Amino acid sequence: MEIIGLTKENIEKISQIKHEEQWILDYRLKCFELFKTIDMPSYGPKYDLDFDKVIYYKNDDNKINSNWNNVSEDVKKEFECLGVIDSEKYLDGIGVQYESEVIYHNMLEELVKKNVIFTSIEMAMKKYPDLVKKYFSKIVSPTDNKFTALNGAVFSGGSFIYIPPNTTLDRPLQSYFRINSRGMGQFERTLIVVDDNSHLHYVEGCTAPTYSDSSLHAAVVEIYVGKNSSCRYTTIQNWATNVLNLVTKRALVEENGVMEWIDGNIGSRATMKYPACILKGDNSSGTCVTISVATKEQQQDSGARMIHIGKNTKSNIISKSISRFVGNATYRGKVEIKESAINSKAIVKCDSLILDKDSKSDAYPTNICRTSLSNIEHEATVSRINEDNLFYLMSKGLTEEKATELIVLGFIEKFREELPMEYAVELNQLLKRNL
Repeated sequence: MEIIGLTKENIEKISQIKHEEQWILDYRLKCFELFKTIDMPSYGPKYDLDFDKVIYYKNDDNKINSNWNNVSEDVKKEFECLGVIDSEKYLDGIGVQYESEVIYHNMLEELVKKNVIFTSIEMAMKKYPDLVKKYFSKIVSPTDNKFTALNGAVFSGGSFIYIPPNTTLDRPLQSYFRINSRGMGQFERTLIVVDDNSHLHYVEGCTAPTYSDSSLHAAVVEIYVGKNSSCRYTTIQNWATNVLNLVTKRALVEENGVMEWIDGNIGSRATMKYPACILKGDNSSGTCVTISVATKEQQQDSGARMIHIGKNTKSNIISKSISRFVGNATYRGKVEIKESAINSKAIVKCDSLILDKDSKSDAYPTNICRTSLSNIEHEATVSRINEDNLFYLMSKGLTEEKATELIVLGFIEKFREELPMEYAVELNQLLKRNL
């Protein structure tokens, strides 16, 4: 089954394939009408995108399996090569999406006993409609931008996670997304609710093979962090250089809540992604640690947004970017401390490393503090590899390539130390291949 082109009829077909209730179809059609009225973003990377040629849905079997032996052999081999199947032993649960549908899902039995919900968004809409309706599209509105409206119209796949009150998971939950077709669009929808006094670490991975045709990834992530709760969202996206990665991620944080975005962008032709925290509750905090690697004419436009509403709130943005081979790595962020957010503090630190004369790095920070009882600190550096450091390392027997690699790994150490060990090792390998 393959659906190409953005029309009302095709949206209705997607809904029919999924056997959705009327309220979901109504939401899709409302988003489609909004999509037609919203302009493309006036900022960020420039790219050509013909919405009529995108594959909006593709799948041969929409069954969700809990045993890899029931997944087709070719697809199973792909995920074996990617290391996804082996990684399951380190996790409390995993969901895997291939093209437009979640094809594999499994979670430890002990989490079921704790009333943890971890399933696809479509399954959640069927089994827990009242719970989904309470949070769905409340943090990210389809009116936000053209691609949130697009996602609302054609979303398929993605995860729903609900962590009940007073629950802590010992190991992460993970979702993995794979685009495998030319001209494919992937529009997963992730909704995470960490209820009061609970804690979650969620890990996301994304890949696609390289084709000459462009593919589109336009996901939406909504996270609700309850009182005295915490959520860490770790992602390393290694899209191929034909993928346009245009994602909206946002979290609402209640009293004493903690939200952490650990966000890595290695691949894609163009990325626009700015994870956000709305610090609604008093004493809540948000952190975003990002790394962007722009190489081979890639455009990485990333950063973070922190909105302070509650009293005594804190935010910390650490942005690391590397550009090489005519790459362009851009920081674009916003910090706003509202009048109500007295005694609040925000820190922004942006560091850029440019590895050749043909690459560039830009920064577009917006910092707004609306009360004299709070403050924002902003620090930024742009640098090249120090020739003396390079010479010193080469004098110890390292090649120029190995010496450069060592300096780059030191530059991103703050990001790497936030990753679980197995993902830090994966990041090292990705950087070696891309630099």
